Amino acid sequence: MNTKELKRFLKEHLVPSKLYKVGGHHKNRICLDKTKNGWAVFFQDKKDRIGEIDFVDEASACDKMKDELRKLMEQMYGITWAVAK
Repeated sequence: MNTKELKRFLKEHLVPSKLYKVGGHHKNRICLDKTKNGWAVFFQDKKDRIGEIDFVDEASACDKMKDELRKLMEQMYGITWAVAK
């Protein structure tokens, strides 16, 4: 999965855009951003990146962000999508 496919997936699964930012960072959102050495997934809190996890490839970063948003949707709204096995 790449960032374009991730955006489409999140939109199709009605994930509110106020929860995430793909390609950059935004206060109080789970973010996926390109870095010098690959990709990073993190929560942006004002100026700080909290829980930043680095990935060498786009697909792994997209999968992690999708998983984090699935957990958040389940906690906040009691709904989620099926996890592929």
